[in-house]
Amino acid sequence: MGAMVFGVVWAITGKECLPGRNLFGLVILFLCSVCGGKLVGLVQFPRLPPLPPLLGMLLAGLVLRNVPYVTDAVYIEQTWSSALRNVALAIILTRAGLGLNPAALRRLKGVCVRLAVGPCTIEASTIAVISHFLLGLPWIWGFILGFVLAAVSPAVVVPSMLLLQKDGYGVQKGIPTLLMAAGSFDDILAITGFSTCLGMAFGTGSTWFNLLKGLLEVVGGMVAGVLMGLFIHFFPSDDQAELVQRRSYLLLTLALFSVFGSHAVGFAGAGGLCTLVLAFIAGLSWGSAKVPVAAIVGVAWDIFQPLLFGLIGAEIVISTLNPSTVGLGVAALLVGLVVRVCVTYLVVLFAGFTLKEKIFISLAWMPKATVQAAIGSTALDLARSKGDAVLEGYGLQVLTVAVLAILITAPIGAVAIGLAGPRLLQRYTSMPEEQPEKPEAAAAPDGKDNATYESKL
Repeated sequence: MGAMVFGVVWAITGKECLPGRNLFGLVILFLCSVCGGKLVGLVQFPRLPPLPPLLGMLLAGLVLRNVPYVTDAVYIEQTWSSALRNVALAIILTRAGLGLNPAALRRLKGVCVRLAVGPCTIEASTIAVISHFLLGLPWIWGFILGFVLAAVSPAVVVPSMLLLQKDGYGVQKGIPTLLMAAGSFDDILAITGFSTCLGMAFGTGSTWFNLLKGLLEVVGGMVAGVLMGLFIHFFPSDDQAELVQRRSYLLLTLALFSVFGSHAVGFAGAGGLCTLVLAFIAGLSWGSAKVPVAAIVGVAWDIFQPLLFGLIGAEIVISTLNPSTVGLGVAALLVGLVVRVCVTYLVVLFAGFTLKEKIFISLAWMPKATVQAAIGSTALDLARSKGDAVLEGYGLQVLTVAVLAILITAPIGAVAIGLAGPRLLQRYTSMPEEQPEKPEAAAAPDGKDNATYESKL
């Protein structure tokens, strides 16, 4: 079967599927990233949760890019790499939006805003100052690096919180939902700040114009997300056949259109926020029927996750790295992490959490992976398109530190959440408001009313 697939593709595309061409490189990178993720997931230590598979995916791309002769065969065009990373970003934000619990979000809206805004902005500012003096980056490039590193990772936090929520840890106080919601808004803030600074670094307009553009991206993204969410609430209607498949199709295509369309019109920061709001409103209107849709979105993420982390790992060429950049970049990252943990603890001081819960929230706010992989190389790509060697050097520094952040914080954060959750959070087993919706409620037997059937459950 594999040979026949290759034969058909070769007959259609010709040389594109041979070594050294784009299609061959994408297939090999995908397969190696999947294998790398499986291998890392098999590594287990006593009393520790398994390492996140994304670490193996990143390392697979790194190896393919730095092994002699192999790197010549595994070639991937920059435009394809950038497009696939944006697809993965749209999917993970869609998944995060569907996973939000509106009841807990209403109760925790104050602390959610503080948790999303405070640590992100302060860590970004701290890293900007440190990178300016340690790495020699200009101020605007320091803030670009700061916002790249300030984003928390949905790829690590969301699955970890869903597992804790499934087991009932912290659900009474809505801690899993709080972290998923705040994490999504944290990412949007970081992406918006990054896009604004990127426009200022490469743009020709005034500083105030670029700042105003960033605010317009936030407002425009929210408005567009609300409109698309209302549309997907009514279409397709509930009486249509294959409702789950149609809803999933519309949700994913609208998310992709939001991300790529925002880039096409020059408002790149609006796409992520639009996707998150769209998915949240869709899940809110569907109620328990969103569960099978979320499962399909999860399958899409399983496909694009290896491509995302494999592609970002393939951007790093070890032989061209400056040792001082690596050392000083790690130092800036560690200082930013310490500041982030301290600020996170402070913003949840008066939110009604116990001491153990505050410590857990602070630890869970460390991992970085998805956003760093999605936007870490954007500045480098723009610098390459400009043909400016100086800007290209700055972009390579940003990408290098972003990869270091993934390698260091993703495994540490995943292990910290896995170990601290059962020890620091209280477990509840009878909180229907906070527990995930039961899939059975979406399909009551014998044609009974769904609401009545769910209440009986």
